[in-house]
Amino acid sequence: MLADATRVRIILALREGERSVTQLAETVDKSPAAVSQHLAKLRLSRMVTTRQDGTRIFYRLADEHASRLVSDAIFQAEHTLGGTPRHHHDQDAGS
Repeated sequence: MLADATRVRIILALREGERSVTQLAETVDKSPAAVSQHLAKLRLSRMVTTRQDGTRIFYRLADEHASRLVSDAIFQAEHTLGGTPRHHHDQDAGS
């Protein structure tokens, strides 16, 4: 599910709270139709859930694990770039 940059961007956007397809499309700069297709895959993998309000459907992360999965994938990718990963700098600042 995380092999596609658009799906990762959708999950990152949903970490801020639930969003409609239109809001997500604007955030990730993709068409609503493309975002809907990605959301369908994310729903099948149970990474996102929905809430209907009238005719509108809102998407949100199913749980904190989806958010953490993306963070961990980004952190792992930072390790491949060499040097001290950015997330280690953030931890050092908090110490």
